[in-house]
Amino acid sequence: MPWKETVVMEERFRLIERWKESQESISDLAKRFEVSRKTVYKWLERYELGGVEDLADRSRRPLVQACRTPTELEQWIVNLRQTHPSWGPKKLKRFLERRQPELPWPAESTVALILDRNGLTTKRKKRRRATPSEQPLAHAKEPNDIWSIDFKGWFQCGDGTRCDPLTVSDASTRFLLCCHAMERTTTPFVMAKLTKVFREFGMPARMRSDNGSPFASTGLGGLSKLSVWWIRLGILPERIEPGEPQQNGRHERMHRTMKQETANPPAEDAPKQQRSFDEFRRVYNYERPHEALAGDCPADHYKASSRPYPERLLELEYPPGFEIRKADDSGKIRWKQARCRLGEALAHEVIGVEAIDDGVHRVWFGPVLLGLLDERKGHSQAASKEASSWPREVNPSGETVLDRDNPIVLVFGWRRG
Repeated sequence: MPWKETVVMEERFRLIERWKESQESISDLAKRFEVSRKTVYKWLERYELGGVEDLADRSRRPLVQACRTPTELEQWIVNLRQTHPSWGPKKLKRFLERRQPELPWPAESTVALILDRNGLTTKRKKRRRATPSEQPLAHAKEPNDIWSIDFKGWFQCGDGTRCDPLTVSDASTRFLLCCHAMERTTTPFVMAKLTKVFREFGMPARMRSDNGSPFASTGLGGLSKLSVWWIRLGILPERIEPGEPQQNGRHERMHRTMKQETANPPAEDAPKQQRSFDEFRRVYNYERPHEALAGDCPADHYKASSRPYPERLLELEYPPGFEIRKADDSGKIRWKQARCRLGEALAHEVIGVEAIDDGVHRVWFGPVLLGLLDERKGHSQAASKEASSWPREVNPSGETVLDRDNPIVLVFGWRRG
């Protein structure tokens, strides 16, 4: 308690006054004040060196801290954090170690203390998170097994210009292949941008997206003009379940980082915003350590695809025994005396029809099952489930494939004539 400190100081002052007035021996002073002779010598020496002020307790903190981070290293950590505000202690430490491995960089916990000491941390709010569930999606083991594509939510630049960033990343290495502010989000503009990406990096085996336009539609198989183009290129579309963005969590996490570093706040206009995207992509791929890659950068693991972009679309081929039909301008095929509606996305495309029972056929567009053609049902009926809900199975290599033996029946519209 505070008054005890005052009593201690008074006792020390009285000891000094008694010694000055009476010149008692050290032994007598020690007995009178009930302390050791060593303590008496200590406070007499303190008084002679520093006067009354030196009778107060001194800090026990060591004058020299042997393990303190050198000022120069601490300043480098602070400067790097100010350059990359979203980088945590682990990324900062890994980046500095890669750049200057010969220096004695402090532990991750010490880096965190340095950031906190310099006012460069913010306390995170606890968030409730949904329990993850098993996903019927392929697992990316190698570069270019799966690319993820999406539009980051649009925002306005400083001058009011709308910005719609199109992003494409490699699921295995997290390499960011595209981060571009699109003039429009329609199919022709997205196809033009993807063509440049394909020519630079080759093509993936699968393209993962959500169920929004222009990546998907409400038509048969969930196909859109864009996903039909992917199939013609030999790329299998893969869509996450509606309302389940965590199924594409790696890409969504990249979006959060991108927003923090490029749009908080946005640039003054569209050209400056694109330059910000370009710089973010460079740092993200070649400088920013990634925890899921053991502290490496995405560029340390990514390599371009061995599948070059073809200047002519592939002609779809079907197994022997399939009957081939070509859809007309409105996306319909003729089957005997009937006209079957497949959807405008499949206009002029080659369709495969596989007989599985008397009067019952599977209808395919390349590797995508569109539904069942049942000659016994002479009326229109909407598809019972979306393509994203097709049953899938995992083969020994870890990839997911369509269950061809037990498909969900999708009876689509057809009519006579």
